Amino acid sequence: MPIAQSKVTAQGQISVPAEVRKTLGVGPGSVLEWDQQDDQVVVRRAGQFSSADLHGALFGSAMRLAKQPADVKEGIRKHIRKRHARR
Repeated sequence: MPIAQSKVTAQGQISVPAEVRKTLGVGPGSVLEWDQQDDQVVVRRAGQFSSADLHGALFGSAMRLAKQPADVKEGIRKHIRKRHARR
């Protein structure tokens, strides 16, 4: 038995019923993923992890080479000096 129904507009848009929004925990600005599994289409809330979160989960924090802002700025200065040095 379906949870709710939606109507497709002429522009191909739908409204997500309140029951579904509540179940998925989504609101304005949320991103939904649509996936086809056999003869069904599954809608789910998109993941909210950044690439840094994924990197940490895969490789651990020991693999991260954290740089201080001063170190980054100095590296940029060296690169600019080297690139624009008179030869």
